[in-house]
Amino acid sequence: MGTVNIGIIGLGTVGGGVVKLINSHHDDYVAKYDIDLAIIKACSRDQAEAERLGLDQGVFTPDWREVCTDPNIDIVIEVIGGEHPATEIFETAFANGKHVISANKALLGRHVEHLASLAAQNGVQLRCEAAAAGGIPVVHAIEHDLMGNEILTIAGIMNGTTNYILSRMRNEGLGFEEVLKAAQEAGYAEADPTADVDGFDAASKIAILSSIGFKTRITTDDVYMQGIRNISATDIQMADSFGYIIKLLAIARKTSEGIDVRVHPTMIPKNHSLANVDGAMNAVYVVGDAVGETMFYGAGAGSFPTASAVLGDVMALAESIAKGERPIAENEPFARTEPICPISDHTTRFYVRLKVQDRLGTLAACTNVFAECGISISHISQRETEPEEGVCTLVYLTHDTKEEAMQHAQEALASMDSVAEVASIIRIEDISLWTEGVFQN
Repeated sequence: MGTVNIGIIGLGTVGGGVVKLINSHHDDYVAKYDIDLAIIKACSRDQAEAERLGLDQGVFTPDWREVCTDPNIDIVIEVIGGEHPATEIFETAFANGKHVISANKALLGRHVEHLASLAAQNGVQLRCEAAAAGGIPVVHAIEHDLMGNEILTIAGIMNGTTNYILSRMRNEGLGFEEVLKAAQEAGYAEADPTADVDGFDAASKIAILSSIGFKTRITTDDVYMQGIRNISATDIQMADSFGYIIKLLAIARKTSEGIDVRVHPTMIPKNHSLANVDGAMNAVYVVGDAVGETMFYGAGAGSFPTASAVLGDVMALAESIAKGERPIAENEPFARTEPICPISDHTTRFYVRLKVQDRLGTLAACTNVFAECGISISHISQRETEPEEGVCTLVYLTHDTKEEAMQHAQEALASMDSVAEVASIIRIEDISLWTEGVFQN
């Protein structure tokens, strides 16, 4: 039996889950794998957190440097989030020959190239299963189980907060603000929900996964982002009437022009597997040229699901360390080998909802704007459901349209006196494109 010494930085929701999981499964790891996991240093700003977790008094430290420089520690687990001091934690741990496991999607989504390069230079590993989709083991699947494939598409529901909000809005006919408040009270949403509802969280995850899947450097800043704040109960009802469900999707596709990577509210057919992912659950849809369509489903956040992913990375490293062997060093990170497709070149169908003055000629004038911008319309409907006197709703569905053309149309419509508001523009995803390039059996 070999002992693997662990230092953990952060004892909050995820860190606490990691400690509890190691303690509860310790004897199983010894019996099944001959691996003795020992937490010998734990860092937090509050010693009471360590005491609540039952950690020995000599294990606690308020200084992360003590964890990263302790010569007895083999693996450092960073679960504090944010950019600083997390960056310095990585750098110091690597310089001292420690492997680092992290759930820090925001940091890795932007700076994994720098950090992975440091790991490679120092002969250690950086592992991040928990950073991409919580408890769903999709990083390992893409890196190892699907190595026999060229990855064509990675898409999915990668933020549980927004999926919970959209699910309740659909199931209960509620508005965004009402459900957001309930989600905050229930602990599904943060007091500041910006990272979730504006798409940054999902963008960080798709940046990590698409970099791995397409073997080219993609950062969070490369990802087009649009959140769900403008989605209304009316939009959800209208989508349902057209046979669609609205989800906040993170989508990355390898195309002949480069990598198409984006996060935004999306209408998908009701019969698609992702449409049936309800509540706070996540699902990642991966298409390989040989395997075809696969879907990974589970909890994308939470104490124990995320701790499960962290422990998977721990055990992958511990298997070698416990035998007295050194795990293979991190590979040099992927360089930017594929261009990023600009969102203005993206082509899709659109749903457009306008609040307009209910008077003669308004419908024709609005429809003429689309024609002038080269946008073909497949459906028009009018709803007299607005409480404002003299205002009604127009809903358009378009044929395939370039984003640039829709941007021009949006600007022109917003400038019209007869248009009170361009209330909503939502993309209708052509999911058939996700499987282009799959080998036929």
